[in-house]
Amino acid sequence: MIERDHTSGYTRAVKISIVVPAFNEEKLLGETLAQIKSATGALTKIGWETELIVCDNHSTDRTAEIARAAGATVVFEPVNQISRARNAGAAAASGDWLVFVDADSHPSEALIRDVAGEIQSGKCIAGGAIIRWDGSHPIANLWTPVVNVGFRWRRLLVGAFMFIETATFRKLGGFSLEAFGGEDLEISRRLKKLARETGKRFVILHQHPVVTSGRKLNQLTIFTPLKLVWHLLFHPYRFTASREAARYWYDVRR
Repeated sequence: MIERDHTSGYTRAVKISIVVPAFNEEKLLGETLAQIKSATGALTKIGWETELIVCDNHSTDRTAEIARAAGATVVFEPVNQISRARNAGAAAASGDWLVFVDADSHPSEALIRDVAGEIQSGKCIAGGAIIRWDGSHPIANLWTPVVNVGFRWRRLLVGAFMFIETATFRKLGGFSLEAFGGEDLEISRRLKKLARETGKRFVILHQHPVVTSGRKLNQLTIFTPLKLVWHLLFHPYRFTASREAARYWYDVRR
C-alpha cells in the first residue's frame, strides 16, 4: 500500500490500473495496448506500478486473444454495454487509481505525466482530457476545438480517456447501468458534486489531448456540431438509456 500525507499528496509509489473496454476491436486493440505500454513508461520512471486490464465485452472476434498476447489481464462481461464493461474492468483492478482508455484511443506519455502530476498533488479526485482525431478530418477539425472548450467549461469527461481515484469510483458505485451511451457524462455530474463536497479538484486536462480514432466520423451528419453544442449548453448530463438509441457507439464500422 502507499503512504499518503493529506497535506502534500502521495509520498510513495502509486499503483495505476489501466482499464480498456473492448467490443470486437481486433483491428485496433493491439496498437492501442502498445501505445498504452509506451505512454505508461512515464509512470515506471517515477517508480509507480501499473496493471493493464482489458474487458472483453462479449466480442465475437480475436479481441481477447490479442489482449492476452499483449500481456493484459482479460475479464469478460457478457452483457454488451459500455458501462458494464468499464465496471467489470474496474472490479478486477487492484490499483489506487483507475485510468479508462477506449480501445481505439491513444494517450501520450506527456498526458500520462500530467495525470501523475494531478495524482501527486493530492488535491484531485478525477479527471479527463480533451480529444484529437487521428488522421485528416478537415471538417471535424474545425468544430472539435469548440466542443473541447465546451467539455472543459462544463467539466465533462470523454470516454476515450478518464482517470478516477479508485476509492472515489467505488464510493460512487461506478458507471450507471442505466446508460448505454453517455455514461461518461452522467458520472461527471456525480464527480463534480463530490469534488465540491470534498474540496478536491475534478479536472479536464488540455495540454496534451488523447488521440482517438476518426472512424466514427463517417457516421456523423452536418448537424452533429450543432447537436453537440446544444447538448453541452442545455443537457450536459443526459445519457442514452437504450442500446438501440446508442447504436452509433455499438455498431460503428470496425
